[in-house]
Amino acid sequence: MTDATVGVAGLGAMGMGTALALVDAGFKVAGFDIDAAKLAHLAAAGGIACDSPAALAEHTDRVITLVVNANQVEQVLFGDKGLAASFDGGLLIQSATAAPAWVRELDGRLSACGIDLLDSPVSGGQLRAREGNLSVMLSGPAARRDRAADIYKAAAANLFVMGDAIGQGSAMKLVNQLLAGVHIAVSAEAMAFAIKSGLDADEVYRVITASAGNSWMFENRVPHILDNDYTPTSAVDIFIKDLGMVLDSGRESRFPLPMAAQAFQLFTMASSAGHGREDDAAVVKVWEQLSDITLPKGRG
Repeated sequence: MTDATVGVAGLGAMGMGTALALVDAGFKVAGFDIDAAKLAHLAAAGGIACDSPAALAEHTDRVITLVVNANQVEQVLFGDKGLAASFDGGLLIQSATAAPAWVRELDGRLSACGIDLLDSPVSGGQLRAREGNLSVMLSGPAARRDRAADIYKAAAANLFVMGDAIGQGSAMKLVNQLLAGVHIAVSAEAMAFAIKSGLDADEVYRVITASAGNSWMFENRVPHILDNDYTPTSAVDIFIKDLGMVLDSGRESRFPLPMAAQAFQLFTMASSAGHGREDDAAVVKVWEQLSDITLPKGRG
């Protein structure tokens, strides 16, 4: 148990899961989200609902941002009733997926406000967030990392320190997102090919998950296809954003990323076909629309 208070800005799938895991670990948790229902959910679980980012600073000097992208982080920090104006001496644990160059630039701006930054992207999904079992790709000076050690102990199963330099954590997250996006795309392609070949989709899943072709993403996402359940846990449009950042980083350094580019185009096709807000496994629907295959209707 701890008497420490932690702020969480963004109470979506990952943010709410992390906030509730911290509550379970004995932390006092103050949360902000633009969705009043999410604030009510946190309050019902024993957290403190805050109506603005600035209100978080009234409760804590340590805040985690678990929002969608850099633009939302900017709003939390520098928008109306933003956190930065009243957070002198605070520690911002920046966990949204963002470009390394932007994170480094943000560090300079926050330093001018007297705020320390940790570059702390996460991976693991909604369930692992709720269990306090996230993987964290952390970078920043050791003294800053020490300020957050108890938070990581409660919220993360795997803490990978990528170095002292801000930006290294975000660079690692982009490597992870490259692999995740490509694995989802090729898993969908493989399942569509199997169905086109006349194979039973459930049997294909059993074979691959026991064979060398398996991957974590295949094992996790293909059941969404088999169940015909595309309720989003991570949406198609999220990977357009993340793979877009991967490609932007590659372009800046003149580094070729052909597999990431192909996966990006596939996710873009799925979004253009109307599936952008569905689960990222819905990328398989591109083949249903381009060929004569019929995807599973669910396992009942």
